[in-house]
Amino acid sequence: MTVTTDPVGQDKGWRQVPLRYVAKCLDGQRIPLNSEERSFRSGPYPYWGANGIVDYIDDYIFDEQLVLLGEDGAPFFDPLKPVAFAVEGKIWVNNHIHVLRVRDDYDFRYVAACLNVADYSLWIEGSTRDKLTQDNMLRIGIHSPPKERQTQIAQFLDKETADIDALIAAKQKLLDLMAEKRRAIVAEAVMRGLDPSAPLRPSGIDWLGEIPAHWEVERSRWLFSERDQRSQTGEEEMLTVSHLTGVTPRSEKDVNMFEAESTAGYKLCFAGDLAINTLWAWMGAMGTARVDGIVSPAYNVYTPGPRLLPDYVDALVRIPVFAQEVTRYSKGVWSSRLRLYPEGFFETWWPVPPLDEQQQIVEHISTETAKIDRLRTATENSIALLKERRAALIAAAVTGQLEIPEAA
Repeated sequence: MTVTTDPVGQDKGWRQVPLRYVAKCLDGQRIPLNSEERSFRSGPYPYWGANGIVDYIDDYIFDEQLVLLGEDGAPFFDPLKPVAFAVEGKIWVNNHIHVLRVRDDYDFRYVAACLNVADYSLWIEGSTRDKLTQDNMLRIGIHSPPKERQTQIAQFLDKETADIDALIAAKQKLLDLMAEKRRAIVAEAVMRGLDPSAPLRPSGIDWLGEIPAHWEVERSRWLFSERDQRSQTGEEEMLTVSHLTGVTPRSEKDVNMFEAESTAGYKLCFAGDLAINTLWAWMGAMGTARVDGIVSPAYNVYTPGPRLLPDYVDALVRIPVFAQEVTRYSKGVWSSRLRLYPEGFFETWWPVPPLDEQQQIVEHISTETAKIDRLRTATENSIALLKERRAALIAAAVTGQLEIPEAA
C-alpha cells in the first residue's frame, strides 16, 4: 500500500490513504418496473438515486451505516452540490450508485465529507458520458486522523452545515415565493387588466372567468396566421423554445443536445412571431421571438394579427393556466407525449384588450417583474455564497486546516 503524507495535516500525524483501504463496495439493485410490480413503488423506505432520495417503496436491501456515491459524472463538476451521502437505516439503493460499507475504525459521516471535497476531475472518464468507475473511486485519497477526531469533525460539520442548509432552505423558499408572486402579477394583468375598479363580465371561457367588461374575447384562428416559411441555407440564428425562458437564441444557452448537420429547411421565425414547441406545449414551452431566426421543423410558428401586441402575447402564453388550456386541444395517448398542432391551437380563446391597454399591461409587467428579478438575483447570489461557505468549511475540516474544539 502506498501512503502519502498530507502536507496540511502533517504536524497532526494525519495521512492520506486510498478509499479501497477504507471501505468495501456493495451492490445496489434496480427496482422492478413491470406492470405487475408497480405497487412496489409505495411504502416507508427511501429509494436512493444518484443524487438523493427519488422515491419511497415498500421494501429495503440495506439496514446499516453506509456512504452512497453516484456513478454519473455531471454532479461531480459542481463543487457546491454534495455528491456523497452518509445514510443509515432501512433503504433501497439502485444499481447506478456506489455503495460503501466503511471500516469500523473510520466514521462513515467523515468519509462522506471527504468524498464531497475530492477533485473528481482526476477520476472521471467516459466516451459517451462522464462516469466514475469503481476502480477509480477506490483510488481516491481519504485523510485519516484517528477515529475519535473523525467523529469530532463529523459532529462539528453536522451542526455547522445544518445551520447553513437551514439558511439556504429559507432563501430557497423566498425564491419560490418570488416566483409565485411573479406569476400572479403577470396572470392578473393579462387576464384582469390594471384597473381593479373596472366592471367585469363573464367571458364565457372557463380558463378566463370574468374579464373587464370592455374587453373582447376571440378565437385564436382570427387572431393569428400560421407561418411555414423555410430557410434556404440554415444560416439564420437558431432559436430554442423553453417553458422556463420562452424563445431565446441557442447561442445564449448552455445546450448539449444533438445538433443536426444542416439546419437548411428549418422554419423561419421573425421577431414578434409566436413559436410553440409542439411536443412540450403542455408544459408551457412557447413564447414570442425577440429576434429573427429559425426553429426546428417540429415546432409551429404563428404571426399575431393587428389586434395583439407581441409582448402581450408572450406574457399570456407563459402563464401556467394557458398551458393547461392548450392541453385540452393537444393530441396524444400519453399526457407526457401530447402534441399541440395548429388545428388545436386555433381552437383556443383569447382575451383581447384595446391595444393601448395591452401596452400599459406590458409596461406594468416589465416594471413589476424587474423589481422581483433584482431581488431574485441577489437571493441567488447569497445562496451561492452560502454553498461556497459550506464547501470551504467541509474542505478545511477534513484536511486539518480548521481547529475544532474537542467539545464540538
